Amino acid sequence: MRLIRLIANLGYGSQRDVKAMIKDGLVTRADGSVLDDTSKVAHEDIRVDGEPLDPPPGLVLMLNKPEGYTCSTSDPGRVVYELLPPRFMHRNPIVAPVGRLDRDSSGLLLLTDDGPLAHRVTSPKRHVPKTYEVTLARPLTGEEGAVFASGTLMLRSENTPLAPAELMVTGPQTARITITEGRYHQVKRMFAAVGNHVERLHRAAIGGLDLGDLPEGQWRMLTPDEITLVIAPQSR
Repeated sequence: MRLIRLIANLGYGSQRDVKAMIKDGLVTRADGSVLDDTSKVAHEDIRVDGEPLDPPPGLVLMLNKPEGYTCSTSDPGRVVYELLPPRFMHRNPIVAPVGRLDRDSSGLLLLTDDGPLAHRVTSPKRHVPKTYEVTLARPLTGEEGAVFASGTLMLRSENTPLAPAELMVTGPQTARITITEGRYHQVKRMFAAVGNHVERLHRAAIGGLDLGDLPEGQWRMLTPDEITLVIAPQSR
């Protein structure tokens, strides 16, 4: 791929913008030698204004999403892209959320430009577990775990029962719940079905990957081993 198109596809600007950057000598090798559009050079050896080029397609990152941000490129309120380098939204293909977290939910959000990987994580057929920490409006009754694990719970307007889910009670009004589906507002609707209300929802893990010590509002790229943690079958 020609250098102009490569850099433009990574969101650094239009092809016209990148052409101007090359003309101004802002695109170089690591040793500082100036590149032109016909240069043949390894991706990791390219610098833009002295900085290493962003990773090629296949980028996967994790974001510790705060409450109040929408998983969208455009919204009247705040969007998750405000927490990332602006060029990530302009890559081709775009770096997009893997599944969603509602505006009022927080926690682990994956984003990638790898469509097949995103499908693999979100497809109901893959049964990738997602673990959430919930704070409830009312105390738990002690019966919720059996109901959620039964595999017979029907949500309103649904035609098929939910797959079994695991509940770990962590306090009178707090719990961790692990589900393997991704139905609309599933966790909130599950607790509504047993007469409670979720006041706070925080996604703690996807597959075998958790947030670790990543601060709220921060992001980082995943290593190949961490990507494997997300999609590898989990022992239950």
